[in-house]
Amino acid sequence: MSSHRSAASPESPGPGSGPVAVVVVTWNSAAVLPGFLAALPAGMAGLDWRLVVADNDSADDTVEVVRSLAPEATVIRTGRNAGYAAGVNAALAAAAGWEGGFGAAVVCNPDVRMRRGCAKVLVDSLGAAQSGGRRVGISVPLLYEEDGRTLLHSLRRESSVTRALGEAVIGNRRAGRFPRWSEVVTDPAAYEGNTVADWATGALMALSGECLAVCGPWDESFFLYSEETEYCLRARDLGFVTRLEPSASATHLGGDSQVSPRLWTLLALNRVRLYRRRHGFAAGTAFRAAVLLRESSRAALGRPASLAAARALAGPPARHGAP
Repeated sequence: MSSHRSAASPESPGPGSGPVAVVVVTWNSAAVLPGFLAALPAGMAGLDWRLVVADNDSADDTVEVVRSLAPEATVIRTGRNAGYAAGVNAALAAAAGWEGGFGAAVVCNPDVRMRRGCAKVLVDSLGAAQSGGRRVGISVPLLYEEDGRTLLHSLRRESSVTRALGEAVIGNRRAGRFPRWSEVVTDPAAYEGNTVADWATGALMALSGECLAVCGPWDESFFLYSEETEYCLRARDLGFVTRLEPSASATHLGGDSQVSPRLWTLLALNRVRLYRRRHGFAAGTAFRAAVLLRESSRAALGRPASLAAARALAGPPARHGAP
């Protein structure tokens, strides 16, 4: 179950030389791994692939589940809860050590369930020419909620002060149809074609070997959240685009960032930290104020996670990652 080898179509742009590395970062993931591994062969159908799992010091049976259900997988034990980016980097480094290396990577959460042929569509799109001499370096599928029918709005625009204000005043869903007023892309038409986005949620994405070589490792200073944002924006800066492939799809069981005050606070703080890093202290301060307004307005409606985030954002600069 951990690997499948089949001849790739010579007409397909496909990956570079070597198999596709399926990269999974785990932390206490024993409950969701069996479903992920069961769906993996169908999701990777038509590709030569190998699985590499980076485990961040799970306290449950995660490693034992992988070794039992996917005995051919490469398992890397980081020895600590190192964060998502560090896990991705450890897994990619291990795959680079395979004989012949790897041609492309499919980075996915263990709570994703790929549908048949999903990964081949993503990998085959890598390297496709775009306007301005750019190429597809990152490809993403349609993501659905656990019911398998409700589409997740996974495409994103780059953060800005006006977009943070639009989300605070209008709300994500309504503001998302207007590029000026929201980071979240909610226009249904955007999910019907090969839409190029500034970035996309990182539950499942394929990355070309060229993109990985040019962009380098993921930024481990982001323990969780904003690491995929930073990587997509860095790739864009270097000439690669993130593109939706609507003929590829997967189910994402999701996480608890929407309900956990601790995780929601981390998400908000990392958004501010990344924005400040890219735009400077003054712009970052304005952005923090806009995000604080957004979280405060939702806290007033009785949302505990937003209350925790607002308190952290209102605290001393060191608490939200200022230099």
